[in-house]
Amino acid sequence: MIKGQTNSITIEVKKQHLANVVGSGELEVLATPAMIAFMEKAASQLVSDQLEEGQTSVGTLMNVEHTSASPLGMKVTVTATVTGVDGRKIDFEVIARDEKGEIGKGVHTRFIVDSQRFMSKVSAKLEK
Repeated sequence: MIKGQTNSITIEVKKQHLANVVGSGELEVLATPAMIAFMEKAASQLVSDQLEEGQTSVGTLMNVEHTSASPLGMKVTVTATVTGVDGRKIDFEVIARDEKGEIGKGVHTRFIVDSQRFMSKVSAKLEK
């Protein structure tokens, strides 16, 4: 990963992305959890292209402001930009825009992990 690398994705706001459907609110607008999922997807895709076999990345931090509502049917574009790399840790700036302007921004951190080792640790939580 190189500082400054970017990835953008565009998603149309659908019913399953709405606050009143997700349960994060009562209005028919893009839910904050859905916007965050879009941000994680943009960052995850950027990392996944550069992983070795058997590796994946996991999100460990998300600090976001959701500053403007987006209606059903509007297209949202999210851009993730690498702001720092420290070993397995990758930091991102994430920005979401709809067709009328910026709707959210923040910072996100992902760690590169060995998929099998990670899932073994998760499965071990069920053993006691």
